[in-house]
Amino acid sequence: MTIFQAIILGIIQGIAEFLPISSSGHLILFQAVFDMSHLENAFTFDIVVHAGTLVAIMAVFWQDIWNILKNPFSKMTGLLIVGSVPVAVVGFFFRGVIENFRGGLWLAIAFTITGCLLIFADKFTAGKKEARDMTYIDAIIVGCMQALALPPGISRSGTTIAGGLARGLSRETAARFSFLLAAISIAGVSGLETILVFTGETPNGYTVGMGAMIAGFIASAIVGYAAIKLLLKIVKAAKLRYFSYYVWALAAFILLDLLIFNLLGW
Repeated sequence: MTIFQAIILGIIQGIAEFLPISSSGHLILFQAVFDMSHLENAFTFDIVVHAGTLVAIMAVFWQDIWNILKNPFSKMTGLLIVGSVPVAVVGFFFRGVIENFRGGLWLAIAFTITGCLLIFADKFTAGKKEARDMTYIDAIIVGCMQALALPPGISRSGTTIAGGLARGLSRETAARFSFLLAAISIAGVSGLETILVFTGETPNGYTVGMGAMIAGFIASAIVGYAAIKLLLKIVKAAKLRYFSYYVWALAAFILLDLLIFNLLGW
C-alpha cells in the first residue's frame, strides 16, 4: 500500500464512517478499485484508520465524554451501556458470518437498503425527547439498529439516527447519541481486532508500512472531524435523503459492473 492509497482510504473512512453512506462498504469498494485484494487481510491498517475516527468523535464530543467520565453512574452511562449490548452480542457471535458479506451483489443490495432508510429518516417528524428524557427501551432499540448495520454497505449512522427519530428523539439528540454509541463500538472493535492480531488469529497485515499507517490515521481523524460537524447540520435540516441518491447510484454502478463491465473483478 502506498502512502497515497493510505491517505485516500483514510479520507474514505473519515467521511463514510460518519456520513450515512457506510464506511465498510466504501472501503471494500475502493479496495476493489485499487486492486488491493492482496491486502484484504491487512487488519492492522483497518484498526489504525478506525482509531483515527475515534479520535475525531472524542474531539467533537469531548464535553459529553468528559461528563460521562466524571459521572460514571449517570443515566447516560447506563443508556450507552444498554445501547451497546446488541452490537456486542451480534458482533461476537456472528463475526465470521458478517465477514462473508463482502461481494458486489451484497454491496448493491446493502447500499439500496441504506438509501431507503435515509428517506424514511427524513420523513420522521422530529420528536421532542432530549437525552434526559430517553428511556432504556429507546437505547435498546437504537442499539439494535446499530447491530443491523454491522454488514458492510448498511450505514451505521443512518440506521441509528433513524432508530432514534422513530423513538421520538429530537434530531440533535438522535445524532449525538448515535455518535457516542459509535465511539464505544469503534473502540470495542479496534480492541478486539488488536487482540486477534497479537494472538495470531487474524493476519497482522505487515504488508502495510508504518508511513501508510500514520498517513491513514491522520487523514481519517481530520476528515472524520469535519464529517461529524457536517452531519450534525444535515440531520438538523432533515436532508439525509440527499445521501440516498448517492448510495443508490453506487448500487446501480456495482450492478452494472457485475452484469456487464466486470471491471472490479467481484
